[in-house]
Amino acid sequence: MTVKPAPAAPSAGELLEIAGALLPGHSLGSARLTEGNLHHVVLLPGTAAVRVTKTPLSAQEMPRRMEALREIADAGLPFAVPEPLTPVTRFGERTAAAVSWIDGEPQAEGQGDPEQIGRLLRAVREATVTPRLRRLLNAPREKGWADALAEHVVPHLPGRWRDECRRRLEAARDLEAVPDVLVHGDLGASNVHWSPDGRLIGVLDWDQAHLFDPAIDAALMAWHGWDNVRRAVDPETYRRARVYDAPFGVGHLIGILDGRPLINVDAFVRSIVAWLDRNA
Repeated sequence: MTVKPAPAAPSAGELLEIAGALLPGHSLGSARLTEGNLHHVVLLPGTAAVRVTKTPLSAQEMPRRMEALREIADAGLPFAVPEPLTPVTRFGERTAAAVSWIDGEPQAEGQGDPEQIGRLLRAVREATVTPRLRRLLNAPREKGWADALAEHVVPHLPGRWRDECRRRLEAARDLEAVPDVLVHGDLGASNVHWSPDGRLIGVLDWDQAHLFDPAIDAALMAWHGWDNVRRAVDPETYRRARVYDAPFGVGHLIGILDGRPLINVDAFVRSIVAWLDRNA
């Protein structure tokens, strides 16, 4: 696959100019800049988060992702979800959109209330998947997700890991199928916002949402510690979460499950090996 190179990283001034163009009349005095895998982000506390694409592929995908976000925001979840505030707009080589602000703060790694974690996981997996949302999201079970990893990733692993990872991947592939549900795909860390007293306020960044096994989100919530996950979900979900996490770390599985093409396999493999060596 031919991949158009990403444009040079924008300056802070360029990002603020885009934010100002999308949200005229709003003060940028309190703006903060951050970034994720797919976007540069201009945070305007209390107002919006302006997302600016990093690559041509993320620019191409932004309209679909914003439409999916709109559907998810309308699903009646018992916490706040960012809602698109502006149309997706081109700025030269970049594409940008503003979404609504979500208050609260992430919890520190290893902390969390299992009861609250369980409520969050139940709410996501029980969300209504409308026909439109189903069309907008990837359904990896239909596309041979494990076969793609076995073909394109496992052969590039160091010899010390190759057979073991193949075995673990086959165990994940052979789990008994459960009905596909909404999976956030990036729960934990900074994407889940809580009140100072530990109440769930909102969930951000649904870019990696897809339709699959809810045990994926349970595994991602291991940010709060596996013991908290074990106490938050039923034993079977916990078992499945550990099986999905075992081959490469569930965060790497998302690179296939959410439908993005594997572009830089060498970098992907290096990241997987680092995870394997840390978690052997």
